[in-house]
Amino acid sequence: MTEQKSATERGLPLAGAVALVSGAGGPMGAAIAARLAADGAALGLIDISGRRLTAVADGIKERHPGIRLHAVRANAVDGDETNAAIKEIVENLGAVTTLVNVVGGIRGGELITPILGMSEERFDSTFDLNLKPLFWMVQATAPGMISAGKGAIVNISSVTFAGDGDQPEYGAAKAAVSSLSRSLAIELAPAVRVNCIVPGLIQTSVIDNAAPDMVALYKNRSLLKRLGRPEDIAGAVSFLVGPDSEYITGVSLPVSGGIPANL
Repeated sequence: MTEQKSATERGLPLAGAVALVSGAGGPMGAAIAARLAADGAALGLIDISGRRLTAVADGIKERHPGIRLHAVRANAVDGDETNAAIKEIVENLGAVTTLVNVVGGIRGGELITPILGMSEERFDSTFDLNLKPLFWMVQATAPGMISAGKGAIVNISSVTFAGDGDQPEYGAAKAAVSSLSRSLAIELAPAVRVNCIVPGLIQTSVIDNAAPDMVALYKNRSLLKRLGRPEDIAGAVSFLVGPDSEYITGVSLPVSGGIPANL
């Protein structure tokens, strides 16, 4: 009799997992969702744009015809919408075992606004966008992971968390994401592993609105002399939620081309 290979040996390290990805309609979220699908996970996808979400879901279904996937349009900053979306995903796919919080950034307006010229509305909205989705989604999914005795959460921070004079409120919000990730790793251990990825400047739609000198600065700061790709982040997520990182929790992993990421 031929010995049956494990899921990892077959190249499906996340077979049996149910992965929830927020912000799945954007370039980074889409790349992460596609990678987790390739790893064998069932996918629950959430994004504020129904159009983008449908496009991503259809593309994944085309590449992986047998995948279990359920996508729900929701504003992740809204607790009621988020909880309703997660409930619908669980009803269709089963309990979430893997959570990737991608939603974040700066909402509208200029990317660069010093603190002395910043409105209170912008300050508050940046913190809401980068922290509230994480708050709602962890509260909704972590109890099920604890009950199952196993789970993995990955949050997305930024190298700006070390301090940034051009985006001070964004840097502070991402520092909070890194800190909260460590706190969650302590609170949810030993059942749930919680880690954080600290990207450099990634080639997403943000680049379209970024000043050329800002893009050049990040390229020059990178030891690899390039911007990151969404697939670079997806690969790191795949590692941190997969079986090869089962003894890793509470870390902030720089995926920044060598740009230091220390507070």
